[in-house]
Amino acid sequence: MTLFSKIIAGEIPSYKIAENEDFYAFLDIFPLREGHTLVVPKIEVDNLFDLPEEYLGKILLFAQPVAKAIEKAFRCNRCGISVIGLDVPHVHIHLIPINSANDLNFVQPKPRASDESLRKVQQKILSYLNS
Repeated sequence: MTLFSKIIAGEIPSYKIAENEDFYAFLDIFPLREGHTLVVPKIEVDNLFDLPEEYLGKILLFAQPVAKAIEKAFRCNRCGISVIGLDVPHVHIHLIPINSANDLNFVQPKPRASDESLRKVQQKILSYLNS
């Protein structure tokens, strides 16, 4: 069972943003920028392009309202998307509020966010997602 499957199952706590029968979105606890959210399928597949066809389109449709809420919640030009998938062998896309391409630079330091700041970010995104 991957780390993300344990998060989806509730075995590891997370700051959930959205969920449906196929996908789960939650805050990255080591964010590149405030609002950095991960979207994962509930099935364990390591590589995005190994997902069953029906999941490929649905993951973006699931992510769309989350990305729009992130854009409203944080000052940014847009919500960037990145698929790297090297840290956890479970498909995941990163949704990150960005103003430049450098905001998606995964080489830069990513300190652990405090629980208090993660709760605030979660509530901020949820306020726009649910409005």
